[in-house]
Amino acid sequence: MKFQSYKLGNLKKGQIVEVTLKGNSANVKLMNSSNFSSYKAGRRHTYYGGHVTKSPYRVTVPSNGNWYVTVDLGGYSGRVSSSVRVLPGRIPAARQPRLSTVPSLVQDREIPGNFGEDPIVRKYDVFISHASEDKDEVVRPLAKSLQTTGLKVWYDEFELRIGDSLRQKIDKGLANSRFGIVVLSKNFIRKGWTNYELDGIMTKSINGQQIMLPIWHKITKQEVIDYSPSMADKVARNTATYTIEEIAEEISEVINEN
Repeated sequence: MKFQSYKLGNLKKGQIVEVTLKGNSANVKLMNSSNFSSYKAGRRHTYYGGHVTKSPYRVTVPSNGNWYVTVDLGGYSGRVSSSVRVLPGRIPAARQPRLSTVPSLVQDREIPGNFGEDPIVRKYDVFISHASEDKDEVVRPLAKSLQTTGLKVWYDEFELRIGDSLRQKIDKGLANSRFGIVVLSKNFIRKGWTNYELDGIMTKSINGQQIMLPIWHKITKQEVIDYSPSMADKVARNTATYTIEEIAEEISEVINEN
């Protein structure tokens, strides 16, 4: 069987191979080195692609490695010409600045005492303020990941329920911990706290510095904007973009650097 082949060389996962056909429809196959050798020998092989009737045809490279493209008519009569090019693929999703660029997120370990009294030492590194409905899915795994990095985490007393005072809960957390987190989710919003109250807690009233880290969980930017436009501009982390482990590691790094 006659076929056209293209040696694409070493490609990265996510790159896109674009094949343009002129003439008949044809079988287009993207294969790694071993499967290309089997294809040439007429043996069973694995490939990505199939019978292409519309051009150009695009197929995404599934993993790093050396790749080949073949074009054939599958034994049928006809003529086809082809060309192939490799595209960069989708660029990675944009991520927000590193937490280290927001120094106000980390509080001093000691609070100066008044009138010659001894300073008050914050007992915990991190507290997590959250709606109780989010404990199993995100809060407990986050707390455990933070603890594995050596941080002391306080979160059991910060389950927020309807009727709770959000300001009192978070003020207490900040007084006892160096770093504050609020898990912002649909469950959190349903509690009915006003965006004015939350935004006032998130920033220092004097200079507007951000003092807590929102973690968006299963919530869209538009939903955050609808809830609190100013909250959407805060440096945050999103469980759709970052893993729990990545968030914990970054928080650990920024706390240990201060």
